[in-house]
Amino acid sequence: MASRYHEIYQSWQRDPEAFWAGAAQGIDWIKPFDKVLDTEAGVYGQWYAGGLCNTCWNAVDRHVEGGRADQAALIHDSAYTGVIQKFTYAEMKREIVALASVLKNQGVGKGDRVVIYMPMVPEAVFAMLACARLGAIHSVVFGGFASNELATRIDDAKPKLVISAACGLEPGRVLAYKPLLDGAIALSRHKPDHCLILQREQLRCDMKEGYDIDFADAVARERAAGANVDCVPVLATDPLYVLYTSGTTGQPKGVIHDNGGHMVALKWSMENEYGVKPGEVFWSASDIGWAVGHSYIVYGPLLHGCTTVMFEGKPVGTPDASAFWRVISQHGVVALFTAPTTFRAIKGQDPRGELVARFDLSTFRTLFLAGERADPETIKWAEQSLKVPVIDNWWQTETGSPITHNPVGLGLLPVKYGSPGVPMPGYDIRVLDDAGHEVPRGTLGNVVLKLPLPPGCLPSLWNADERFRQAYLAEFPGYYKTADAGIVDEDGYLFIMARTDDIINVAGHRLSTGAMEEVLATHPDVAECAVIGIADELKGQVPLGFVVLYAGVSRDTALIEKEVVGLVREKIGPVSAFKTVITIKRLPKTRSGKILRGTMQKIADKEQWSMPATIDDPAILEEIGKALAARGIGV
Repeated sequence: MASRYHEIYQSWQRDPEAFWAGAAQGIDWIKPFDKVLDTEAGVYGQWYAGGLCNTCWNAVDRHVEGGRADQAALIHDSAYTGVIQKFTYAEMKREIVALASVLKNQGVGKGDRVVIYMPMVPEAVFAMLACARLGAIHSVVFGGFASNELATRIDDAKPKLVISAACGLEPGRVLAYKPLLDGAIALSRHKPDHCLILQREQLRCDMKEGYDIDFADAVARERAAGANVDCVPVLATDPLYVLYTSGTTGQPKGVIHDNGGHMVALKWSMENEYGVKPGEVFWSASDIGWAVGHSYIVYGPLLHGCTTVMFEGKPVGTPDASAFWRVISQHGVVALFTAPTTFRAIKGQDPRGELVARFDLSTFRTLFLAGERADPETIKWAEQSLKVPVIDNWWQTETGSPITHNPVGLGLLPVKYGSPGVPMPGYDIRVLDDAGHEVPRGTLGNVVLKLPLPPGCLPSLWNADERFRQAYLAEFPGYYKTADAGIVDEDGYLFIMARTDDIINVAGHRLSTGAMEEVLATHPDVAECAVIGIADELKGQVPLGFVVLYAGVSRDTALIEKEVVGLVREKIGPVSAFKTVITIKRLPKTRSGKILRGTMQKIADKEQWSMPATIDDPAILEEIGKALAARGIGV
């Protein structure tokens, strides 16, 4: 069908408030909002000011009352255990109400924070929605993070309670969560009142009497007692959750998403951008620890009345590169949303796509990719193998849903390889030079978004309005800085070319090289260090560390490098994918002392580079090239 994109986008441009008032009709409001956009409130304005709502009601209860009680809401498919669980909307409501009663009994109420540190299990979804039901603010921390990373988030969020599990599962191993959690609480200045622990058959953990609460036992008691916990009305502008994302200083940023705007944006995106209807099966192969998991495993599909798939497994090795085709076929998935890394891994194991033919994928209509740059070759391979449209989109933890897309629900636009599409309603994308002037179409510059940001985006950072202003709004007044560099072509398609800060993208996970450098610097033999992100065929980017040792250190450098790698994996976790450190004599710097990370990265990635005018000693870059070549990098 002919695309209605331009018509819809122009309708938003003509009257943004009327557009978003119309989109808000897809949500049940306890009390209608007074203003669509209150420009006087918040840092840059607040959406649906004065409105009262509840996200759990809209994601679960209204479907139970509206005829979807017996429809599957959640399919949990664990490739590690071989167990598949299905929950209807009515069954899910019972689980959420029982858990909400447990939380309420522990004093959790409106505005309180709850940290959720769990693997990909149904109870994690129930925990998020139970918090939303009570008006409490959840903060999900990815289960792969180490104790000090979790402690940092506990200290910032100051949760009343932590919900966790005994363990998580990974290919070939069981990862104990409880020691990591105990270590984090020991490290943190803030001490949660209690921990609610889900025991798992694969590894049970010891419980601290009087402090740790058995998740299953507590929920079973409330369920048996017929617990009834109503949805608590909250302001549309009240926070639904805080999700921590890497900061350039190593201190994570607590990104807030509110209740009202978040619901409106996600509900609108499900049908108009992803082209999915209520009752259909949608699968986001992400983790609930990331923004994609929040938006498109949990909230988006459930707000829209879909069946959502939660997968505990990997695209390859569980048991082989056909795992995703099995899930699509078995559960009747119509659309899959995942990271390009997934398909690079599958392609690496099955380059001719032969495993696809073993499965009936007749329900499958569209593949969506996001989280990192989708290289054209991966997109072409997926198109040829699956015989469906492969659609790239681009967004951030901060926006909560796509900034650019090729909106399937409005009719597909032509696909341009290398581009994540065109701006969605609410986003006025500009490309500026460093002085803040707009550059011509097709010219590389700083990608920024004209304020106000649309519903669903972060209104600020948790307890850090000034940090929000400085990090995102100060450099280009009137605009939100995405920290990405790119171009917009003559047809309005965006092309993201690079990051403009030191956040690297490892398999769709945004990680701070600054945080890694802080860990490297703690090694007693390391005098100076730098971490850069280098191109990786599978993960998109991986970190590469450089260390300069103190004078007089005579220990084996290979042993020191191994220790440094171990430190990063201990302090930040396996998610960092930190595996390589190179010992060098000195770091290339400007005369003012700034390390030339960008030039080092270009050398490692075999990109064209020119000698920086401000370099202190040009000979150092030749030394860097030789050190990289000795490891087979940049040659």
